[in-house]
Amino acid sequence: MTTRSRILLALAALLLGLAYVLPLWRVSLEAPQYPGGIGMQIWIDTITGLNPHDLQNINGLNHYIGMQTIEPDSIPELDIMPWLFGALILLGLGAAALGKRWGLYAWVGLFALLLAVGFVDYYKWGYDYGHNLSPDAAIKIPGMVYQPPLIGSKQMLNFVAHSWPDTGGIAIFGSLLLGIAVGVLEFRRRLRMASTEPQAAEGVAVTALLAVGLLVGCQPEPQPLRVGEMACTHCRMTVSDARYGAELVATTGKVYPFDAIECLTAHLADEPEAAADAHSLWVAAFDAPGTLIAVEEAYFLHSEAIQSPMGGGLAAYTTTDARAAALDAQGGVALDWGGVLTLEPDEAGARALHVH
Repeated sequence: MTTRSRILLALAALLLGLAYVLPLWRVSLEAPQYPGGIGMQIWIDTITGLNPHDLQNINGLNHYIGMQTIEPDSIPELDIMPWLFGALILLGLGAAALGKRWGLYAWVGLFALLLAVGFVDYYKWGYDYGHNLSPDAAIKIPGMVYQPPLIGSKQMLNFVAHSWPDTGGIAIFGSLLLGIAVGVLEFRRRLRMASTEPQAAEGVAVTALLAVGLLVGCQPEPQPLRVGEMACTHCRMTVSDARYGAELVATTGKVYPFDAIECLTAHLADEPEAAADAHSLWVAAFDAPGTLIAVEEAYFLHSEAIQSPMGGGLAAYTTTDARAAALDAQGGVALDWGGVLTLEPDEAGARALHVH
């Protein structure tokens, strides 16, 4: 996952913390004898009246028509919910820290499943609450049931019952929607990355070269940078300058192009799995445009005078003499590949705006 996705996932998990301080659900009743209405709020661990004595009044009405008394201490779900939401928060933060897409998808799936189970349980509770009437009730209407709506409004005798999420419930739905949005973004990003896989535009020639490579047991290799044709794997801009590009060659032989060294380093930082799966890393030689050299054999210069595509001020050279000449001309800091990787993101321009 990208750093942005990990932050959003952590925010989605932390948003669930509002369920501990805000009411989750609201059920209210409107009738002529109650001009202001009466109702109750369902919290993570209890049930209270919307107004003082509302819960007592609701239980009094229930007694006359044979419905069960609402007693929060007798509802086991109110003991379980604090633990379930606590587990969801910890799992969401853990998935954000792990930074793996499967962790994100698993968290969203578990969250959605628990919500679905919760709604089913709430429906069953409402069904029993409205159908299982006492035969000794003072008011009995044959065929009449008093099941409240799962969500929405419903007429029951001279009462109109309303059932809607309260502020804490809205926060819960917001958390799930944010998690789903992050999942969609990561899935689409994965598809975009897959779209950079080299296409067999050369047809038979490429197929023949691959076959020969397999026969002679050659290792995965970089491809020539096609300026104006390739899209950068990280920023999605077109590779536009043969002096600054880079490539990551995966162990599978798949080549990921980049329009600048800083895009390559940003991708490695955001995608640890890509770094682990890398067979080799290559950068374009500033002093020999179009030539790719392995990062271990390149001589890097970091200078404000270097106008690299993402504004990171990074260039690679084939020899120390070429780098020394550039250093004398424009100043800066000579680095090896390890030094390039230690640059802060803002230093390397990895988050800067593209200046093509």
